[in-house]
Amino acid sequence: MSSKAQPDVTIRTATAEDGPACGQICYDAFSAISAAHGFPCDLPGPEAGIGLLSMMFSTPGFYAVVAESDGRIVGSNVLSEQAVIHGVGPITIDPRLQNTGVGRRLMQAVMDRANRNGAAGIRLVQAAFHNRSLSLYASLGFDIREPLSCMQGQTRERSIPGCVVRSAQPADEVACNALSRRVHGFDRGAELAQAIGRALLAW
Repeated sequence: MSSKAQPDVTIRTATAEDGPACGQICYDAFSAISAAHGFPCDLPGPEAGIGLLSMMFSTPGFYAVVAESDGRIVGSNVLSEQAVIHGVGPITIDPRLQNTGVGRRLMQAVMDRANRNGAAGIRLVQAAFHNRSLSLYASLGFDIREPLSCMQGQTRERSIPGCVVRSAQPADEVACNALSRRVHGFDRGAELAQAIGRALLAW
């Protein structure tokens, strides 16, 4: 059970105008949980969260929802619908309202959407030290599949003989997607095309 009284919360579809408020909450939430466990925040500042969610809220292929309480946005969640396996996240809740059931409402909203879409499955990435959210996902039926490690810092070697690292190009999409199917077992062509397109625009 939640340790705090559950607020009256409304879940609605996000709009592009919600990006700044949700991006600030995203940074605040990640910053608070990371600091509590002695880890650096995944986001360098509020502007990174605002940029990320503003992009997701206005890009086809993403379904986003926000939670409101007393007319104020208190959290958001995003579902990537670009592959047969839908991806969840980031899901973030105002630190003042965490552990009150808001996260469960936001998760249920995107899971219901994925089920209506006939998604083959739903995936997400969970920080191992955040036991509260891990418990939530387990109670919603998610299973742990594999550990992921986030390695930060500079490499000792700047190059590897026989290997070249470069920016992906549109001509690489077919080969990259074939690798995805071979490693993960499902198609990610739409995600790859969109990511490559965004990188080219950034140049």
